[in-house]
Amino acid sequence: MPRHGGSRAPRRALLVAGFVACGLGLAAWLLFGSSPGSGAVAPIIVGAPAGSTSSSPGQAAGSLGPAPSLTASVITTAASGRASAAATKAKAAASSAAATSCSTPGACGFPDAESTGPRTASFASHSGNVEIKQNGEVISGWDLSGSLDVYANDVTVIDTRITSTNWWAVNLRPGYTGLRILHSRLTGTPGAGPDNGGEDYAVSDMGDGTIEVGWDDVSVFADALSMGHGYIHDDYVHDIVPFINRSGGYAHLDAVISDGDDTLGLRVVHNTLLNPVPVGQGTTSVIGLLPNTGPISNTTISDNWLAGGGYTVYGGGSGATGVVVTGNIFSTVYAGSCGFYGPVAYWNAGGSGNQWSNNKLTTGTQVVPAT
Repeated sequence: MPRHGGSRAPRRALLVAGFVACGLGLAAWLLFGSSPGSGAVAPIIVGAPAGSTSSSPGQAAGSLGPAPSLTASVITTAASGRASAAATKAKAAASSAAATSCSTPGACGFPDAESTGPRTASFASHSGNVEIKQNGEVISGWDLSGSLDVYANDVTVIDTRITSTNWWAVNLRPGYTGLRILHSRLTGTPGAGPDNGGEDYAVSDMGDGTIEVGWDDVSVFADALSMGHGYIHDDYVHDIVPFINRSGGYAHLDAVISDGDDTLGLRVVHNTLLNPVPVGQGTTSVIGLLPNTGPISNTTISDNWLAGGGYTVYGGGSGATGVVVTGNIFSTVYAGSCGFYGPVAYWNAGGSGNQWSNNKLTTGTQVVPAT
């Protein structure tokens, strides 16, 4: 996972050593970021310790509650017919691995705009870059023009829309865990972000905390879901927007990225993950398991609809262990082999616990990593 560090703006600090793409000269890349300048927006603090101040003290009133009040029925019961639609899709998903002829992910039971995002039509408007500092806070029904920076445990964001012009939509700081982002829509504003107009992360994990990202509609951000530890499921990641970053080159683009050095486990299950951006504009992968900060391990990628990227899946390289990639559909909607260079690179077939099985192109052809 990215080690963004302290109060600095996000950056990947290391080179992606050894990732040279199929003789096409995709160089190891030193990625971007620098501390926000003096023009950074002052944060709004929610749930601050005694003695702290907020630039908008009344803003969060009436909209937050303790985590125990967020019952299972609140999380899983959809409003306005969404439950029945989701149930229909779930039935279709049971046979989705075999149904490779579908024209769209939704037709095969995979997540799309209809089955992800907020389940409510009523929102409370908020704005600003909001710091969450109370354990167990629940952000529900917000329409936030801004971002969330989480300095607390067991925070839940649910049925919320976030339109960010910050480095991230939601960020979890080091030393905290238990963040859940459910049934929400996370997007950016192209041209308005701090990285030379771009926005880097829909969800960012600066430390080793657990994050669950489920039933979310995610678009625009460069490295949309950036985490090495947690559970990514039933999400729709799409319409990634390329941009030239502060370093003067195109930002590298991934729907899901893990930078390694985390043994606690990452599961990526039943998502639609799309990266249509051409390689000349910075595309890297759909799922990038990149050992930037340490080996990739204990990672499961299962029952996803994947399309695009330079290579669709980067498999973690020679040191990867415990990586299971099974039952995924590799769509040819953007390229004949799913990724512009191919479906998979840097797969370690001999790694302990590594398993590659039953992964198919939408043509029905089995996807087999090169040996």
